[in-house]
Amino acid sequence: MKSPFAFIVKPNDRRRYNNTKEIGGIEFVVSASTEDHKYSNREAEVIELPVGYKGPIKVGDTLMVHHNVFKYYNDMKGKQRSGKSYFKDDLFFVEEDQYYAYKHKDKWNAVGRYCFVKPVSPEDSYIYKPLTEEPLVGEIKYPNEYLKSEGIKPGDKVCFKPDSEYEFRIDDEKLYRMYDHQITVVI
Repeated sequence: MKSPFAFIVKPNDRRRYNNTKEIGGIEFVVSASTEDHKYSNREAEVIELPVGYKGPIKVGDTLMVHHNVFKYYNDMKGKQRSGKSYFKDDLFFVEEDQYYAYKHKDKWNAVGRYCFVKPVSPEDSYIYKPLTEEPLVGEIKYPNEYLKSEGIKPGDKVCFKPDSEYEFRIDDEKLYRMYDHQITVVI
């Protein structure tokens, strides 16, 4: 079966939420809320490609998807329901605007206008900074094709616009997904 316009996917690890953390061999639930988007599974295995799709994504690749793809919500009567992406069983539709990167042969690639930036530690300064990350500064981790064509490559230090950070965990690393036009300066 194929969809005319959407990828058919299933959540990696067959789990809709990644809300547990193992510490010292003991597994803890860090959030019991289905409303908490931070613990929604964002990795999806591609089961089927859209009809006529000719892009680089293949069956078996992993998509980095929007946090609402696998989430449950409560309807007006308080009954738990699946979102609009739900198809059947453990299968979901993912449309073009619902994924930001794909992993092919263990290599992540940003798609469309999206790129991923790794936050950096605060720089040394005479002024005390009670921060864990330097504000509005990061390192390009996964550039898109446009940024690559402009000579920006992984590892380049960049500045970006305020409030453009959309947090993801990719390969257990904190990254910000943002649009390429939100990158303002290469340092």
